[in-house]
Parts: sequence; C-alpha cells; structure tokens
Amino acid sequence: MAESSSHKFGQELGKLIEDIVLNDILKPRLQQFVQTKNYYLDWQRTRPARSGKKVTWKDKYENKHDLDFVIEVDGNDTQLGTPVAFIECAWRRYTKHSRNKAQEIQGAILPIVELHNLSAPFYGAVLAGEFTKPALEQLRNNGFAIIYIFYPNVVAAFNEINLGIAFDETTPETTYTIASQQLANLSISDRKKLGEALISVSKQEVDSFMDTLEKTLERYISKIIIIPLFGTKHEFKRIDDALIELNTLDIDSPSGGFDKFEIIVDYNNNDRIRATFHNKTLLADFLRKLKS
Repeated sequence: MAESSSHKFGQELGKLIEDIVLNDILKPRLQQFVQTKNYYLDWQRTRPARSGKKVTWKDKYENKHDLDFVIEVDGNDTQLGTPVAFIECAWRRYTKHSRNKAQEIQGAILPIVELHNLSAPFYGAVLAGEFTKPALEQLRNNGFAIIYIFYPNVVAAFNEINLGIAFDETTPETTYTIASQQLANLSISDRKKLGEALISVSKQEVDSFMDTLEKTLERYISKIIIIPLFGTKHEFKRIDDALIELNTLDIDSPSGGFDKFEIIVDYNNNDRIRATFHNKTLLADFLRKLKS
C-alpha cells in the first residue's frame, strides 16, 4: 500500500521539528551548561567510548534504550562517565497519541534512573505539538522536567516563513503533497528563521527547564557507606574510666550482639550526611527518601 501524503508530511514535519528542537534550541544551551561544570554531553553522533552513533544505555532489567541527550560526570570522548541526566524529545500532532508517547518515554527513562539512583539523576522530556494535560501530568508526577512547545506556537513559528501547517484529518491529500514539497525545498535562510521563531516561543519553557537541570545537578550522591556495628556497649562518666577500659578491651576477639547502623552519605559538592539507625526498616526508609 502506498504511503498517504498526510502520513508522509507528518513524518517529515516531525523530523524537522525534532531536529530544530534538539540541535537549535536545546543542544546549544546544554553545551553552554556543561562547559561551565565537570560534565560531558553526549548526543547521537560517533563517539569512541561507545559503538555506533546512538546514545544507548541499559536499564535495571538489562534492556537497552536509545536516548537523545545524556549528561555524564567524568566522561569524555573515549570513556563513559557516570550518567546524571537523561533527556528525550518527541513530537505528536494529535492528542490521541500523546498518552502512549508519554508512557513510552516514562518506560524508557525511569528504569535507567532507578539503576543509577545513587547519582540522583535529572530526567526530562522536550515535547512539541499536541499533548493532553493528563499526559503532561503523568510525566511531571513521575519527576520529569518538561519543555512543552504547544501546537499553536509551532504553527505560529511556521507562519513566520509563510508555510501553513495547521492541517487536520479533513485536509485534502493534495494539500499535504504541496506542503511536503515546501518542506523539501526549505531554504537555509527559512530554516534559520524557523529555528529562531521556535526559540522565541519556547524561551520561557527552556529557561525553566535549564534552571531545574542546574539545581538538580548542583548536588548528587557520590558515595554511601553503611557500617553495621556489633559489640558490647561501655558507658562512662569520666574520661579516666574510659581510658582504663580502653586499655583492657580485647579488639582481637570481639563479642556482643548487633548495636546499630552508621551511615555516611557523601555528595559531589563535599556535603556529607552522617546518621545512626537501630534497625533495617528505618535505614531502608531513609535510603528511599534519598531517591525522592
């Protein structure tokens, strides 16, 4: 069966918008950000540290996912670092497809985030077109930072280059055919003008997204140390009594039952948390809170 003109146009339009969003809007801001920090930005291109051009990471179930952007700590062209940010981009023309796409993004990124939870990674989605409020809330409620370029703003950006794209399911196939030809013949100057228009309509969303990214990456967990302590407790009111007992204490043959857990959480900015827990349940609850 021959591909319909509407489907062909939708694919070409989506590819163009995602290309502009990724390469003209988001990548320059991300590159500017990582240059001021000890971070490495990876996107789809050739990189000696991995095979192929795709940015592929495994999740906790060993499934592989191709992503648009990943920010790493201590990464470089030849060595993979620790991932601290995952970002996906998507275009959808109709709201009936938006919930599925939101679930697809969520299903790809959250299991990767769980695998790398000690680095408390940032994760975000850059969406353009028509996405329902429940689809957006679903992502936000699961911790995603969002850039959302609403469909009317996309249409307005294309109007800047005199290219109408406000089509729907009743638009004749011939109209889609003409629009596809216009997309194929888009001049370099119109491509640049279109990019500038989309940057303009998305600036507030992008600024908010980048602010959230920076605040999230200001601090991440670099190490967690758990020390279970066993032995007999000795209490003293005088230093001299403590010194006497210390001299007679046999550390080569320890005895006694479990006393407590000592936990140390180190962050990359040299912050440190030290805490004491007397049972596993309370310690597990504390660790879960660190993930949130």
